[in-house]
Amino acid sequence: MLFVCYPKCSTCRKAQAWLDSHGLTYTLRDIKEDNPSREELAAWHGRSGLPLRKFFNTSGLLYKSLALKDRLPGMTEDEQLDLLASDGMLVKRPILVTETAVLVGFREADWAAALL
Repeated sequence: MLFVCYPKCSTCRKAQAWLDSHGLTYTLRDIKEDNPSREELAAWHGRSGLPLRKFFNTSGLLYKSLALKDRLPGMTEDEQLDLLASDGMLVKRPILVTETAVLVGFREADWAAALL
């Protein structure tokens, strides 16, 4: 499993503690230091079954400073993927990539259903 997170994020720390408490093995990737590529994001989006807008960190300062709330609806999927790939701080986290699922954000019930 690949666990993509931002170590300073409290939700990411909570998700990591949950993974550890359930004895699950994962590879940790700091989203700020190693931003997902456009290709990775496109693949994860396709596997997740989620709308692409769910991959945006809507509570982040960069999202707000770029006024993406107003801009996203008028952007193509390609433009959104390019934007997400430009800065890890725009990407919602944590992201957990398994062989069968891509989970975006941490909701314990969803993670338990997918992993346990």
